[in-house]
Amino acid sequence: MSRIGRLPISVPAGVEVKIDGSLVSVKGPKGALTHNVPNPIAVALEDGTLTVSRPNDERDSRALHGLTRTLISNLITGVTEGYEKKLEIVGTGYRVQAKGSDLEFALGYSHPVAVKAPEGITLTVEGPTKLSVSGINKQQVGEVAANIRKLRKPDPYKGKGIRYAGEVIRRKVGKAGK
Repeated sequence: MSRIGRLPISVPAGVEVKIDGSLVSVKGPKGALTHNVPNPIAVALEDGTLTVSRPNDERDSRALHGLTRTLISNLITGVTEGYEKKLEIVGTGYRVQAKGSDLEFALGYSHPVAVKAPEGITLTVEGPTKLSVSGINKQQVGEVAANIRKLRKPDPYKGKGIRYAGEVIRRKVGKAGK
């Protein structure tokens, strides 16, 4: 059995879970999310805990077992606590400022770079060089944060650019370093 897949998922108070065939709907204080469970995997709700099971030990079933359990667990965490990714900007003159719900970056280009907040995502500026991306969908939060980081990736020589908070950039030695 999958070590992750066989773990039960506890449903906290205030979270409503509905299973309609292969569609799992989770509704909580922060919002509602749904997930379509792949075919061989079964999800059951029994007195406040969700269990994910597979019918056989085929390769596809084993692969989907732990994945499905983790995705459903992420839905429950998302509607109760939410997800947040923090980013920081390093570089002289590099900064970010809020323009309504959107962001405007100065990243050393000849023009400011504007980023629109997708639906369900909140972009917060915590300082001229710090921002956070938050929402209830873990995949969407990670994707938006990665797209913002992609605007100016951290440079391996000087370390300038947009990076995740706490990310360590592997530095390279320049031309003069022999």
